[in-house]
This record gives sequence, C-alpha cells and structure tokens, in this order.
Amino acid sequence: MKNCRLNITMFLLTLFIGTSYGGTKSIVGKEFSSVSSSSFSLESSAEVTDTIRPTPEPLDFSWANGSDRRTRDIWKDMKYFKPSIFLDVNYTYSFRRPIDNTVVGSTALARNDEVQLSALHFGGDLTYENARARIMTQFGTRSTVVPRNDLSPYRGQYQLANVYRYLSEAYAGYHIDKLGGINIDAGLFMSYIGLNSFYQAENWEYQASFTSDNTPWFFNGIRVQFFLSEKLKIEPWLINGWQSYGKFNTMPGIGGNITWTPNSNLKLLTNNYYGTDVANNPERNRFHSDNSVLFRYLERPQSAGLSRLAFSVTADLGFEKGGGVNGFKDGGIEKGPAQYFASIMVYHRLWFAEHKFAWTIGGGLMHNPGRYLVLAPTGEASPLPKADDPTVSEGRFPFTANAGDAFKAWDCSTNLDFMPNQSLTYRLEFVYRNASVPYFAGRGGVTSSSGYSIVASDENWRPDLVKTESRLIFAVLFRI
Repeated sequence: MKNCRLNITMFLLTLFIGTSYGGTKSIVGKEFSSVSSSSFSLESSAEVTDTIRPTPEPLDFSWANGSDRRTRDIWKDMKYFKPSIFLDVNYTYSFRRPIDNTVVGSTALARNDEVQLSALHFGGDLTYENARARIMTQFGTRSTVVPRNDLSPYRGQYQLANVYRYLSEAYAGYHIDKLGGINIDAGLFMSYIGLNSFYQAENWEYQASFTSDNTPWFFNGIRVQFFLSEKLKIEPWLINGWQSYGKFNTMPGIGGNITWTPNSNLKLLTNNYYGTDVANNPERNRFHSDNSVLFRYLERPQSAGLSRLAFSVTADLGFEKGGGVNGFKDGGIEKGPAQYFASIMVYHRLWFAEHKFAWTIGGGLMHNPGRYLVLAPTGEASPLPKADDPTVSEGRFPFTANAGDAFKAWDCSTNLDFMPNQSLTYRLEFVYRNASVPYFAGRGGVTSSSGYSIVASDENWRPDLVKTESRLIFAVLFRI
C-alpha cells in the first residue's frame, strides 16, 4: 500500500507542476517539465487499483509556456533512471551585421550569421525507493553565455564558473509520503523566476523578453516542495544568491514559490526573493516579486484548422534599498537614487492543424533606473576584472551599472513553429528590441577594430553599441 500511495503522489506531482528540473525559470516557469521531472511514468497510476475512490482527472499543462509539451512518456518502462536529452541548434541574423558576429544582451544567443550549437543537455532522473536525484549536463554556447553573468566566482578561489559551467542541474533529495508529497532537494536547480524554461524546447518564444532574460536561470542551494494537494504547491528556498554559484556577502538568499492550478486551463504563480547580492556592499538589500498567469481558452485537438488558443502574462517588481540606493524613491544625497526593476511581458499563441503548427506574438518592457539586473553587454576582449573589483563587466569599456544610470527597454517578437511530433520543433522568429541607451551590437562590433578578440591597437576605438536591433532566428529544438 505504501508503494501505491507513493505512485499516486508522484503521479499527481508530475502532472501538477510539470517538473523536469525542479525549477525553471515549478509549475510555470523557467519550470519543471511534466514528463522528465518525475522519476515515475505518466502511466504509473494505471497500476493502482483503488475501488474506494476514482483516480482524479490528470491535469494537463503540455500547452503552457515554459512547460514540457510532450504528452507521452517513452521511458515509462525504465524503473530507476529516466533519461532526458535536449538539443538546441540556432542560426540568427542581425540586420546590424556586427563585424565580429557577437550577439549582445541575450542569454539565448551568442553568435550572429553562424549555425551554432546553443545547447546540448543530457542526463535524467534517478530514483531508488524514496531517494531521488536529477543530473543534467550543459554544453554549447550557453555554457559560457549564462555563467558569464554570475560575478560571484571572483570572490575567493576555485573558479566556480568553470566548476559548474557544464552542469545545468545537479541535485539530490528525498521524497516524504505526507500531504500530497514533500520533496527536500539540495544542489543546483533551475529557477522559476521569469516564467521561461531554461530549455528552449519548452518555451513559446526563443529570444526571451527582458523580464525573463534579466532574471535568474538557476539557483544553488536547498529547496523544500510541499504539495498540499494536486493543485497547490508551496516551495521555500535557501540559496547562495540571485543566479550565483557562490555568495557575495555573508547572508544567503531567501525565497519561495507558490503555484496554484485550479484546473488544466489555468496556472497562477508567484515567486518572491530577498537577499544581499551586491559585491562588497552587504548593506544593500534586494527584494523581488515575480508573478505569472497562463490561461488556455480554446482546446480542439482534432481540428484541422484552429486547434488551441492560450496566453501568458508575467509581471515583475523588485528593488534595492540601503547601501547607497533608496528603492522606489529618489532619496537625494543622503539615501541615494531610486533603484528598482519593473517589467512585464505578454505572449499569445495560436495552434493549428491538430497542434502541429503554432503562431506566437508578444513582447514586453522593462524600466530600471539603476541597471542592477541588466545583462552587461559583451565588452571588447581584455583581461578579466581585477580581483579587488569584481563588479565591473569584462573588457576595457564596461557597461556601467552605477546607481542612477537608467535603462529602459522594450521588445516585440513573432514566430512560427512546425512541430511534426512531440519531440521536434522547427522555429522561425523575428525579434525587435529597443533600449534607451546604446546597448546592442552595431556594425563595428564589440571586440576590436579588426573584429577579432584581440586588444585594439587604435586607442580611439570603442565598442559600437546602438539603441535598436532587429534579427531573424531559425532554431531546431529536439527533446526526448
């Protein structure tokens, strides 16, 4: 009977939060996938014969942005290990045509006008009785693009960015068969903040809007998942910091997720965080709230025409206070300037031909008077930041992030997906992005006057940054 209860619990857990990696950006966001996150097969409940109460109708979120869209588990007969493989290949063309082919201000893209292996992930979920673990490797350009945004490795030694560079997830834990299920996990896991999944095959759009791209993709620490029912999850975190392998100061980051799914058509999610994440400034406190709504309002899976309609809305509001900044209000010379992050992104998706084609349109905007969460543009190549000054970005011409340096931006995108089966997506996407200050790579590039990663001999040379960019993206996304 204990095994039956365990199977039911994990079945509900799988369908409820769609957990593939325990976190992405649970239930909605940089989020678990409904198949790969569970160590138990989707059909495991069929083995349970319960004549007292019927098996509940499974919740289906394969349609949701940031979730696993697969509806069939091909690994269902594997008992102790469930493999997971992702392959992401992209080609992007910037109409600015930078001479060094470098993409600026993105965690999804790295190189212009080239076919690139953006990500190769393989690994899976391991279970033995109530013990559980998930290990996913990370290769490709994102193994450099994402770790470069964490400056905590500059505190101390052991090159943490290299230690973790080739891992996207690696955690172990224990499942307790109480309530709807309790999971206790420790290690490196995905963040829920920002809605989008770290794995592009689970997202509606390829180039994430600023709300998602400037919030964490991973956490390093401990989490506890309390499933109070098949529809409600509460998950506290104790982590090293805001997308950081290590800590900048003595206090760890504290946060949590609440996800409610009243039915298969609606997801509501809130994430909240508090920490002191500014290098050499433990007096500065960060607060952040991330909130998402996803709603499916049409489902006709057998239709050869319009077969599904859904939308997602994500709104973030965060601020820093103390240590020279003053949250939402300018405090003058005594308390410092305002320092906050306000953003929103909205996407609408239409499916056609029995869900084999999909069209997505959306975008978002961000306002940040202090740039404290803005991705630093890739700078002209030069030695890494000095050991005693880890707050500057790489290059001789760093993008400033001083209190009072404002950054406003907005973007829009549209794409067409062809999905011949549950594991393969072909995507063609157009993206336009606009910033209030020079930010994106212009024709002159951001490396050197020659376009190569060498120190420029011309002392008058500067990175060519512009305020707008338009680009096309073609991607092939595979997951099994």
